[in-house]
Amino acid sequence: MQHNQKREKVHAVLVKVVFIIFILVIWEAAARMRIFGSRSELLFPPLEVIGKAFIRNFIEGYAGRSLWIYIGNSMLLLTKGLGIGILLSFLFSGLSMVSRNFYHIYNLMVSIFDLLPGVALLPVVIIIFGIKPDVIVFLVVHAVLWPMSRSILDGFLAVPQIYVEAGMNIGLRGAALLWGVYLPAAMSYILSGLKVGWARAWRGLISAEMIFGIATCPGIGLFINQMRTNMNNAEMYAILVVIIIIGLIVQYGILVPIENCTTRKWGMSK
Repeated sequence: MQHNQKREKVHAVLVKVVFIIFILVIWEAAARMRIFGSRSELLFPPLEVIGKAFIRNFIEGYAGRSLWIYIGNSMLLLTKGLGIGILLSFLFSGLSMVSRNFYHIYNLMVSIFDLLPGVALLPVVIIIFGIKPDVIVFLVVHAVLWPMSRSILDGFLAVPQIYVEAGMNIGLRGAALLWGVYLPAAMSYILSGLKVGWARAWRGLISAEMIFGIATCPGIGLFINQMRTNMNNAEMYAILVVIIIIGLIVQYGILVPIENCTTRKWGMSK
């Protein structure tokens, strides 16, 4: 059984590697064939040019600022927003299980605000709070709070009633019941919501920084916009690679290990 699982993991890695190589080969072929004529160098820069731009972004950056500064500012705002959003989603979802009236109100709020893109709220937020880094934090909180709350609520409602009754029979009530029964039983839903919330928060952060870059707290989105304005397409593609790498690090370095230590270890997922 373990041997088969190991072979499956190796096979999955090989398939992904072959796919990435295939995409890179197609890209390089399109760059060398210059299928878009004079625009080919802008649309499909050779991989060597993108690789040099990748290194140059970290060494030289833009206007004397290394890409590390942009990444650090973005990750700081993202961490604040994610932390607040995750905390609030657990708090409000837990209160929804304690109070039926609160559940109806909060479920309505989730249904409404989950449909509103953060970018659509951006003008209103700027008018109220002005242009400052806290606006981006607010948008990250908005991006993660509603989808994660929806997943947590769905997970709580999917907990078998016999589990809840068993917990109450041993004296669990209120917060103790949430911690001892609801949270472990709904862990697969919680992790699913965390993945969706993280992805939406990451996209919302980059989008907000691209729309209104803050000079005092420049982020990755502002860097992309600066490269686009100056027609530095190779540098722009290189920063897109950085965004993908950061996403993969979070996915396989944080979220997957959490999943392995919880739902997969408990036999709740394959």
